[in-house]
Amino acid sequence: MNVKDVMSSPVYVIAPEESLSRARNLMLKHGVSRLVVVDGEIPVGIITKSDLAWKLEQDMPAWRRRSPDRTPVKLVMSEYLITTYPEASLREVAELMLENDISGLPVIEDGLVGIITKLDMVRHFSTTKSRIKVGDTMSDFVVTVHRHHSIDHVIEQMDENKVHRVIVMEDGDMPVGIITESNLAFTEFSDQRGELPEKDIKMVRKDAHAGRKRFRAIRKTPLVAEDVMSAPLITVRKEDLAVHAAKVLVDKGIDGAPVIDDGLVGIITKTDIVRAISGGILD
Repeated sequence: MNVKDVMSSPVYVIAPEESLSRARNLMLKHGVSRLVVVDGEIPVGIITKSDLAWKLEQDMPAWRRRSPDRTPVKLVMSEYLITTYPEASLREVAELMLENDISGLPVIEDGLVGIITKLDMVRHFSTTKSRIKVGDTMSDFVVTVHRHHSIDHVIEQMDENKVHRVIVMEDGDMPVGIITESNLAFTEFSDQRGELPEKDIKMVRKDAHAGRKRFRAIRKTPLVAEDVMSAPLITVRKEDLAVHAAKVLVDKGIDGAPVIDDGLVGIITKTDIVRAISGGILD
């Protein structure tokens, strides 16, 4: 099985001078997570939902002074374009993705003929008869946030831990949602006046004696984790086949599924499946 058998075509493209808003709208319209940036017919870069998500970091004054409508793609895109060719093996592509921490490679043969993404590879894996289990494929490192944590805190946790998603927890150990770069990239964070919306958060504490919770204060705050998370949470179990998990990711259109076994024990993502492919799981 080679790249040509798995890749997606046509490829959605955008020009360097077009706006981030235009890029975002194209991704939403076509249900894709990246656009190849072309100057005429020449690929010069790539812009992904990750680029749009990190643009939201609020401690970057330059972004606060320039709205997505006025920010050209060329200021955010990745110029270092890594490509592949139609006859390359899936294992070679998986290794390239992992080595360079990328999720898609344009396919070049006398011009741009397609693109292969982690989703394409996971979709192919989901059709195989592999017997490997979720517990042998998942990552046991999971970054969590509370549902009342700020969006800034969510982004900081993703950045500091170099992850693309966090699990949102309720009080205690109950996972209630997930936030991915798609949630951050495709959520409207300003109202019609260009201001951040606010909401009231009820803060609680335990009574010193009875252990009952009671309201302590009502605090006005910008949007928080629960406002952008995906819920209800779609989960899998350690003993499930990884092929089943891959089908869940593809059918539900999600990037990762928390793994539950007497509580939250890990997460299986497209990257975990691509890592298994790079290790020869399909050989």
